[in-house]
Amino acid sequence: MNRREQYRVELHAIPRKRWPTYLRENSGLPGPRGNLELVQALAEEGDRGVFDTLIATDDEYLVVCGVVGLGRLMAQGADVEPELLGHSRDERWRVREGVAMALQRLGDADLPRLIGLVRAWSVYENPLVQRAAVAGICEPRLLKTPTSAEGALTACAQATEALVARTDDERREPAARTLRQTLGYCWSVAVAAAPAKGLPMFRALAASSDPDVSWIVRENSSKARLAKLLDKR
Repeated sequence: MNRREQYRVELHAIPRKRWPTYLRENSGLPGPRGNLELVQALAEEGDRGVFDTLIATDDEYLVVCGVVGLGRLMAQGADVEPELLGHSRDERWRVREGVAMALQRLGDADLPRLIGLVRAWSVYENPLVQRAAVAGICEPRLLKTPTSAEGALTACAQATEALVARTDDERREPAARTLRQTLGYCWSVAVAAAPAKGLPMFRALAASSDPDVSWIVRENSSKARLAKLLDKR
């Protein structure tokens, strides 16, 4: 039995009204890494009422649990996209990561639906929504088909173009810096999944004189998954 399964057993064994306390006690916070195995276990065991209750607490870890749970409901066909869209703009980075994990749950169950959502979100004006789209689809386990890999490349390209179109003052805002940080690793994931199409796109980026694009290129080029491809060609 792995850790996630063990947490599911323990959640079954205690009343639901005690779940928030249990989650806090086992969150791993404060600390460098929250307990993501417990987040995923809770997403499996909860229902809409549980998830809404956790989100309403405004406790960061509990909100993450509820947001990832919404991803499970979305994977089952529920229309919770407006809620996830709202959470993608949260100021707390862990909540934003929860949105990415929620989108990946959707991708595991319904990849075409995720690709469509990412296509829509990656052209939003808000950089944090764009960030959620890119981070959501740039997960290696989801990029096993040409369609999903091309969707990831397109999302990265659209988000990068949107960043470049911003003024210098806009680029210095925290939301834009967060998007840049995500693009600093997601390009390498997308290119590694579809090198025949991705490498020419990435090399075109490398020709840019834009300082943020140059930073994105340097960061991705240092990732092993992309560096070995660049060395070969």
